[in-house]
Amino acid sequence: MRRVLSVLLVVSGMVVFGGTASAKVLRVGSYHGIRGQFRSLQAAVKASKRGDWILIGPGDYKTKPSSISTPKGQPDFPAGVVITTANLHIRGMNRNKVVIDGTRPGSAVCSRKGSAQNFGLNGGSSASGYAYTASGTPSGENGLMVYKAPNVSIENLTVCNFLGGSRDAGNGIWWNGGADSGTVGGHGYYGAYLTATSTYFANEATAATYGIFSSNWTGGTWDWTYASNFNDSGYYIGACQQICDQTVKHAHAEFNALGYSGSNSGGKLVVENSEFDNNEDGFDTNSQNGDNPPPQDGACPNNGISPITHTHSCWVFMHNYVHDNNNPNVPSAGAAAAGPVGTGMSVSGGRDDTIMDNRFDNNDAWGVIMVAYPDQGPPCTGGTPNFPILGPGSCLYDDWGNALLDNVFDHNGSYGNPSNGDFAQLNLESGHPTDCYRGNTEAGGGAPTSSPSGLQQMHPNCDGSAAPANFAEPFTNEVYCDSQLETSLCLPTDHYPRRTTVIMHRLPKQKTMSNPCKGVPANPWCRRKG
Repeated sequence: MRRVLSVLLVVSGMVVFGGTASAKVLRVGSYHGIRGQFRSLQAAVKASKRGDWILIGPGDYKTKPSSISTPKGQPDFPAGVVITTANLHIRGMNRNKVVIDGTRPGSAVCSRKGSAQNFGLNGGSSASGYAYTASGTPSGENGLMVYKAPNVSIENLTVCNFLGGSRDAGNGIWWNGGADSGTVGGHGYYGAYLTATSTYFANEATAATYGIFSSNWTGGTWDWTYASNFNDSGYYIGACQQICDQTVKHAHAEFNALGYSGSNSGGKLVVENSEFDNNEDGFDTNSQNGDNPPPQDGACPNNGISPITHTHSCWVFMHNYVHDNNNPNVPSAGAAAAGPVGTGMSVSGGRDDTIMDNRFDNNDAWGVIMVAYPDQGPPCTGGTPNFPILGPGSCLYDDWGNALLDNVFDHNGSYGNPSNGDFAQLNLESGHPTDCYRGNTEAGGGAPTSSPSGLQQMHPNCDGSAAPANFAEPFTNEVYCDSQLETSLCLPTDHYPRRTTVIMHRLPKQKTMSNPCKGVPANPWCRRKG
């Protein structure tokens, strides 16, 4: 019988979840001329027990339709590697040379050729007996998917070319706590030195969707990660409402529709020391009917006080560099395609979020915008159904109680359209707590620009005082024009770049772990415990 260790170990800043006293090390591929016991990661995962380690030697690990599997009873989540073992540690021996690859066997590493792509299954059933689609439309495929398994760590590897399709697919690395269930079913994770990308684009139906992804999950950290070329977002945290309790640090997102997207994710959630550039919209957090339950609310659970902000706001975006998010020529689909090009950060129907001590440079529409999010239908939890301006069946998520503090802005708003500048705000309902703006500066001196003008002078304090409705013309018309939600509101003089062709960017070399044997039990690849 395995004896469970209940302690949580910390090794040189890396969180290592407690495993078992008899943890084994399973090895995939070869390393320094020494063969492991397995040829594929999925085979090693199937053989693993709680608390085991899986090490992966350098190589290009392909998937094929016959190897696609799903969590038991969940046919909507096809993946190349499904992980349901708790407290499992998966680590590549070199971040740039260990590639979990969605392209077909025999093709080049992460090939961009159409003939090399694996689009999932064309109807029928997988080996496990779960039907993917009756219509014959390819299912698509996810890469590594942790399904409700607590405290799984994944480190030091690259995933590429896991494409979208008829099912919930197209995600590189996904901690899935029960997508579309409306409840949180996953607890604890650690991801570090991870790269997610795609080299292939033909159309939005098969484009890769998300890079590094957490849904219906509470508790976890991503550190030293990179994501590019996704048609929704490079990073995503959603469907965890006020119990997210997750941290993102040293992340880098570029060439995505959205660098980061966070639907209905709040409570304790910190994004820090990261970079978002060359996306259509650099960073977006929002409330919506989807990935329920809404709304997105950054207030501390149980009316607590954040040790970072010293307020009741526990959702914190700090010490980040958000720049040059002016790229329309990226994959983009669905609501993500409406991210206004040229925007550094969008808070859409978000509440009680704190944005502090960041740098926003060269975002040619706006550095930061705070806007209401118009949606349709139920459940509209935390929203206003049938809002008069939006009409019957609508659901309005207004924004309120957000704080923009001590940020530095430089050369934002260069498109020069009305309201373009450093930051802008609108809210459609009166009576909610005001957003506040304090200590924000323009690089080189002077005051930042805002729409309406003078926001920082009018609302310096988030003191809970009620704000009147602010329809913020011309900003409202401009953000609708930029996002192409309502192009009839565009002025003849407006200029926002539109997509002409999708450009897929090559993957830059990334920082790898200096000692991948650190913390691993002794094994033929790591002779002494690191």
